[in-house]
Amino acid sequence: MAPSKNPDRESRDRLRRYTARQQVHATQVARRRRDNVLAVTAVVVVVGVAAVSEVFWSTSGPGAPAAAPSDAPSASSTPAAGENVGDVPSEAIADGRSWTGGLTLNDGVELGIELDGAKAPQASSVVIDLIQKGFYTGTTCHRMSDAATAKFIQCGSANGDGTGDAGFTFGPLENVPSDGVYPTGTIAMARSTDPYSQSTQFFITYGDTTLDGSTGGYTVVGRVTSGLDQLEAQITDAGLTPGTSETDGAPVVPTTITGATIE
Repeated sequence: MAPSKNPDRESRDRLRRYTARQQVHATQVARRRRDNVLAVTAVVVVVGVAAVSEVFWSTSGPGAPAAAPSDAPSASSTPAAGENVGDVPSEAIADGRSWTGGLTLNDGVELGIELDGAKAPQASSVVIDLIQKGFYTGTTCHRMSDAATAKFIQCGSANGDGTGDAGFTFGPLENVPSDGVYPTGTIAMARSTDPYSQSTQFFITYGDTTLDGSTGGYTVVGRVTSGLDQLEAQITDAGLTPGTSETDGAPVVPTTITGATIE
């Protein structure tokens, strides 16, 4: 004969099992809520970091916006507005005359250059001094534009990536084209928004280039007198790797100034 069952005991057992299941369920629910909160928090943090990174990239460093449109040459220096900073070479160095010399790129591209010490005495003096001290040798041409109306290659960054200077920034702007046109072969100083942010960087136009003059334009320091065909054939014709836009980025052919002379 089977032993008889105790209804009270069975009720208590069912209650314990039910209570245990409820506790397990409650624990699972709490864990899921906690995991969801952590997931949402992680997403917020990631989005926040991405937003901060984007702001940093857009407002400083190599991603800084140019002085004019995105196709315009720019430098990263940020001086006090309207004044020279640091030990700027004397404008007397240029001696109010034309200077001739050369730039060698990648040991194979030979550019003849002429600096206008009469129309751009301060900028010419800076470039002359930097060449004579060997500053440019070993620096890179980090940026190129191949837009329809802006064809240039930008060189002379102290850090090789569009940042840095030689310990000084200077102004004022000199010999700026009134019509914003920089003919093929122009050598001009790059800068950021302030006219006194010129330093070591310059750009060479390998095609007629028109730049917005609303922020003052760019100092034309001289011109290339020979070798532009070599520059195009060996460097610019290979195109660029898009950076800030499809028409603005690093030249596909890594480009270094391997020699610079002036006299």
